[in-house]
Amino acid sequence: MSDSEKLRWQGDLALIAEAAKEAGAVAFGFFNQSPEVWWKNGDRSPVSAADFAANKTLESILRKARPDYGWLSEETEDDAERLSRETMFIIDPIDGTRAFLTGQKVWCVSVAVVHRGRPVAGVLYAPALEELYEAVEGGAALKNGEPFIVSAAGPEEASRLAIGEDVLKTLPATFRERVRREKHVPSLAYRIAMVADGRLEATFVKGNSHDWDLAAADLILASAGGRLVDLDGNPVVYNRAEVTHKVLCAAPAPRIDEFLTAFAGRRDS
Repeated sequence: MSDSEKLRWQGDLALIAEAAKEAGAVAFGFFNQSPEVWWKNGDRSPVSAADFAANKTLESILRKARPDYGWLSEETEDDAERLSRETMFIIDPIDGTRAFLTGQKVWCVSVAVVHRGRPVAGVLYAPALEELYEAVEGGAALKNGEPFIVSAAGPEEASRLAIGEDVLKTLPATFRERVRREKHVPSLAYRIAMVADGRLEATFVKGNSHDWDLAAADLILASAGGRLVDLDGNPVVYNRAEVTHKVLCAAPAPRIDEFLTAFAGRRDS
């Protein structure tokens, strides 16, 4: 990476961090205030006035600042024009909307800059928890300004996993014996951040996650010494025509093969 690219991505990180904080403040104004709710994806997924307001804030700041960047957001109608852009924003104005609507604090604003299919700057801002995660390509992962790394626990120790009980019981018995299943974390992006900062050893991501759930958290995890990969060990590629993904695993880099081996056979679940 050239010095000019380093400066560019650092500038983008500063931009998206401020935008995420502004959008987070907007969303937080709706928190525990019973915002209006609609249903999408065949009435399976809620979206609220807070999601739309946060999305509008992000659009107004980011698209004005970087008009040449592409745009992909959960709450903006997709435009295939983004596929022609080398660099783009990938946005989830509220990751964890269900949690947000029930008064749980585990939700966050997710903002990433993606260049040639991979994130180069990423921010997760969780206003209700007063937590800001940041990362830029080639730099350290930061939480409220302090660097952090993935768990140093080894295979011989009990592993804290965020994984559904239905999935866990299908895994090898020798693996299950060394697993401590953690309670459900309603925001996927935040769950990956918990692997990044060492509160979890791994999480498995069921099929049908989206670019906007993953991009910022992916870079934060990588910057902390972890990996987010498919079950063949391949990194996630962003800004494709299809923005959904199959089963994924997030874990510290030294242990990724161990978890992939345990999870073999569940590729399409």
